[in-house]
Amino acid sequence: MKARIKWVEQVSFLGETESGHAVLMDGPADGGGRNLGPRPMEMVLLGTGGCTTYDVIHILKKSRQQISDCVVEIQADRASEDPKVFTSIHFHFVVTGKDLKPEQVERAIKLSAEKYCSASIMLGKTADITHDFEIVEG
Repeated sequence: MKARIKWVEQVSFLGETESGHAVLMDGPADGGGRNLGPRPMEMVLLGTGGCTTYDVIHILKKSRQQISDCVVEIQADRASEDPKVFTSIHFHFVVTGKDLKPEQVERAIKLSAEKYCSASIMLGKTADITHDFEIVEG
């Protein structure tokens, strides 16, 4: 996997992926930015959320669960001093579907957290990661 980061101006950076996609990242005004895009550490959280959501949906579909939606709300805390690593991250899954089995949802989240989601497993080296979920019938 490859990526390229190009400095645009001040503290704005264009990230380009090997798969041909681009995203603009920027810092806050008090750090010299113009708030033109997400912060790099926000991108880390978004990537991790995307990674685990992908796993959970995939696992539930393979388990023949009738999932129709999945939203993950993430709350994270960072260290107050450099390096400002994530110290705690909580993932709250809201899974919608028909007749979803709570034990299957819990199993999918656990498998993602412990076996499949590379991003959350890496972040787990510095952060206390927790999960919970709710099921919405729909």
